[in-house]
Amino acid sequence: MDISDVSGYPGHADQVFSPKDEEELAAVLARASEENVPITVMGAMTGLAGGASPQGGWGVSMRGFRRLDVFPGHARAGTGVLLKEVQAAAAASGQFYPPDPTENTSSIGGNIGANASGSRSFRYGATRAHILAVRVVLMDGSVREFRRGETVDFDVPQIPLPRSSKHSAGYRLAPGMDFVDLFVGSEGTLGVVTEAELQLLPAPAELMGGVVFFPSEDSALDAVDRWRPVPGLRMLEYLDGPSLEMMEVPQPAAVMVEQEGEIDLDLTGALENDSWFATSAADRERFRRFRHALGERSNDRIRYGGFMKLGTDYAVPRDKGREIVSIYRRTLDRDLRLPYVMYGHMGDAHVHINTFPADKESFDRAKKVLNDLAYPVVELGGTVGAEHGLGKRKAHLLKVQYKPDVIEAMRAVKRRFDPHWLLGQGTLLETPAQLNNQL
Repeated sequence: MDISDVSGYPGHADQVFSPKDEEELAAVLARASEENVPITVMGAMTGLAGGASPQGGWGVSMRGFRRLDVFPGHARAGTGVLLKEVQAAAAASGQFYPPDPTENTSSIGGNIGANASGSRSFRYGATRAHILAVRVVLMDGSVREFRRGETVDFDVPQIPLPRSSKHSAGYRLAPGMDFVDLFVGSEGTLGVVTEAELQLLPAPAELMGGVVFFPSEDSALDAVDRWRPVPGLRMLEYLDGPSLEMMEVPQPAAVMVEQEGEIDLDLTGALENDSWFATSAADRERFRRFRHALGERSNDRIRYGGFMKLGTDYAVPRDKGREIVSIYRRTLDRDLRLPYVMYGHMGDAHVHINTFPADKESFDRAKKVLNDLAYPVVELGGTVGAEHGLGKRKAHLLKVQYKPDVIEAMRAVKRRFDPHWLLGQGTLLETPAQLNNQL
């Protein structure tokens, strides 16, 4: 059967299993190991990197793992629970779950696999920072629970990490690291996470938001630079003119903000009278839907043309944000020769570029231009994968980020947990057979 995630990356599975508990899942994985059948873990299928699109073998849907219990300071959630369900349950208890990927119909399992982040990561960091424990079924059928502070029982090297505040490309290896940190961001290639303990924080007493419009990109980016140090600010999102045009808002540029406490920002250069400010939770939700709809419209526009999603997930150090935007603009305006939008988490110097090819020739050109932009990103100390993971669509970028010895260290970890390379084939790391075919 044909299966694809939101990115449109084509996939197919010979059979799909929907285990209802760990015992059934363990039996599926043990059988797959015995019969040498590849396994692809599937959640809500909202991913943008093709990680959940099987390339044959068996698909395993995690939608049956639906436990959700909320306690003071934490929650226990099955990996089939949706992010919006955790958010609602936490809010009902006077708490909140800090990670907030734009797509809140994503599953907790998918968020863990990609180390997802979102707009509030500007203040609170990505998913990894808020996972207290994970339960994992390994490929031999064994079930383990790893708690925060439980360190790996084998040697791993310290790999070089980018200076960007976000990074989700490959295994985050360091001597004495936590098992939790190994599984978060591993994109379903080491084991199948069935449940997690999530950190919850007290809900802020006062929360304000706004969409502030500017007469130019430069004036908007000036504001981002001014506002980054503002206490309590937890969101700094940028939308360029073409993004706003797609949303039928005729403005040259905008910065979306959210602050715990009353907003007190220097609005120098802003189109203050045209800007929107939230005075209620309903207003803030309206702004969230506005931001979410931009991604949806971008995805729909490229799917309408019959192509896979073509977009970036690069991030650079915060002090390099203006520089990378300048590089993007110069390169895209010179080489792309296609409509494009640029928007996203500018507080973390992490903006997405989405392009809209009309034919195969323009698709191939756009793909090359976007791939080539990975090199200046890494040169500036950035990452080729900030929050979506690399999946299958962008696995080739791991070689841009890391030298062969680092990738081999990741492969050694993969062999330890999945010696037959059955789990998540094609995601993140090439299989031994793929490497042999290149020789």
